Amino acid sequence: MTAGTGSAPVVTRSTGRAPGRWGGGVLRVVEHLWTWYRRNWRATAVSSVLQPLLFLLAFGVGFGSLVAGTGSAQAATGGVDYLVWLAPALLAVSAVQSAAFESTYPVLSGFKWQRVYHAMTASPISPAQVALGHLVWVALKTAGSGAVYVVVIALFGGVASVGIVVSLLAAVLTGAAMASLVTAFSATVENEGAAFNALFRFVVIPMTLFSGTFFPVDRLPEWVQPVAFVSPLWHGTELARAAALDRWQPLAALGHLAYLGALLVLGIALATRFFTRRLTR
Repeated sequence: MTAGTGSAPVVTRSTGRAPGRWGGGVLRVVEHLWTWYRRNWRATAVSSVLQPLLFLLAFGVGFGSLVAGTGSAQAATGGVDYLVWLAPALLAVSAVQSAAFESTYPVLSGFKWQRVYHAMTASPISPAQVALGHLVWVALKTAGSGAVYVVVIALFGGVASVGIVVSLLAAVLTGAAMASLVTAFSATVENEGAAFNALFRFVVIPMTLFSGTFFPVDRLPEWVQPVAFVSPLWHGTELARAAALDRWQPLAALGHLAYLGALLVLGIALATRFFTRRLTR
């Protein structure tokens, strides 16, 4: 180990990295991703904004007008308009879908095609900082697109209270939990075709359809319901909907937060480990 003079940092010979700069390294990664995004944001506008808007129009406005006033719909939504009941759930869905996409091909590209992660870790930035920087960026991007979506929801009359702001926070947490797990998975992928197709086909799409987004989970067959309860989207949807409709149940909310927080911690631990293993081998 060698020590610099004056205020120069101590650098380890084995890694060549300056300790004590975790936040700086993560922010450098976020800065890189922001620089790319502000020049190419139009390429992601469909997935981040237009896609949830189409869901809102198709299901909230279109399908919602068909079921409005029916007894079964009123029972399912607790007496509120279907659009108001659906809007916070679509906020969570948008966060999860965006997080899954941002944590698949872009992550593999950093390892395999553009290899920007290798360039980053040739500097004092560590693999773990690269992983954390990516996750911070996904959370920030999810919050930004979610805020736009909240404005759109309000314009269509889907906002019942200021609790929709808390719904946005719940959606960001759900997206972050999903992003951490998918990022860890993507760090182990070599053949993107089979792996990512299976992820979206057998995880993301079923999660979207059967996590209480478009209808309550208790309408599912009893043997399917426990599977839905494992989904992070169900927990995020329950939180977002409770906040938007002012239907808080403290113990249930704590349970949802604890589950999502545990998934986030697990995902971060796996992502940093797999990034380190792949970038140092």
